[in-house]
Amino acid sequence: MTRTTTSRDDETERLRRWRLVLGAAAADGTGHELHGRDAAMDAALTALYGRREDTDGHGTDRGRRTAGLGASAPGVARWLGDIRTYFPSSVVQVMQRDAIDRLGLSALLLEPEMLEAVEADVHLVGTLLSLNRVMPETTKETARAVIRKVVEQLEKKLATRTRATLNGALDRSARISRPRHRDIDWDRTIRANLKNYLPEHRTVVPERLIGHGRAARSVKKDVVLCIDQSGSMAASVVHASVFGAVLASMRALDTRLVVFDTAVVDLTDQLDDPVDVLFGTQLGGGTDINRALAYCQSRITRPAETVVVLISDLYEGGIRDEMLKRVAAMQASGVQFVTLLALSDEGAPAYDRDHAAALAALGAPAFACTPDLFPDVMAAALEKRPLPIPDMAEQR
Repeated sequence: MTRTTTSRDDETERLRRWRLVLGAAAADGTGHELHGRDAAMDAALTALYGRREDTDGHGTDRGRRTAGLGASAPGVARWLGDIRTYFPSSVVQVMQRDAIDRLGLSALLLEPEMLEAVEADVHLVGTLLSLNRVMPETTKETARAVIRKVVEQLEKKLATRTRATLNGALDRSARISRPRHRDIDWDRTIRANLKNYLPEHRTVVPERLIGHGRAARSVKKDVVLCIDQSGSMAASVVHASVFGAVLASMRALDTRLVVFDTAVVDLTDQLDDPVDVLFGTQLGGGTDINRALAYCQSRITRPAETVVVLISDLYEGGIRDEMLKRVAAMQASGVQFVTLLALSDEGAPAYDRDHAAALAALGAPAFACTPDLFPDVMAAALEKRPLPIPDMAEQR
């Protein structure tokens, strides 16, 4: 192939890409015509992001968009099938969220045919949960199936590492200094006594024996997850419910899960199935953190062995000073208090900076946490070590 031919091909590809980016009306200047798969991709994009037409058929420049999806579930379902054909899953999920936000398609998610066509992800689960109270019975079973698919994917991704990390932390915190022979951790005992090595005898004389912990045989720590279920916390509610189920499956932990807005609901008895937990939430409404913490505080029986995790953007609608006094009182009693502004992959959300600063002054810094980091945060809290707090500037 000659250099001239290569340059011509590169130019054609460049024009093709610009044509797909700009859309039909804005791309007249490219002189490039789309065919086949490219034309189908362009039609799918135009249906969602196409320019608004004015009365004489010319696209306006006011930034508004219109859709070619129509208002019927069959038309949207066909479009959902098209975008899954032409775009990778990550792009499909973005386009679905845009369709729901830009075109007001939430109502169509109440139809089983639509739910069967969507690409399920955490954000879609949040949307479905926010519609839970108006969802017809004919749709609820389909919605549960969609939500269960996402929950099972998250459990598969998160459960193994969470259990391994926390079991290690519990084992370390449960080690005993006067173990029976069968409970001696020989590797750690030898390392701790290397200074007592006798070269002439080629042996170590242990001054201190380190024993294996027995965390798996009895409850060693109590964990309380206190989750803000206001609408902005949807992704955090999904992840926290999955983690709650994972923690509840560990015999060494006694886990309680509480959700709140202006009311408080204890969903601990549903922790064996995170889908039931999620359907027990009601996304939206106000926020009363003080009331939620008062309930959690009333359930603490072993403060020195308890970790309380508040997951909230801290926009408090209750009594601010009482909330801060309650956190201080729990910490003074020995509770390890952790504040997460979010438990999701999105980074730091909008949050009440004054409340975050006040909590930090009490020694309970508030920060956003990704699902991948959560096991390390919990392990540090269980062992009463400094928390691995990420750089908030990098999360924004």
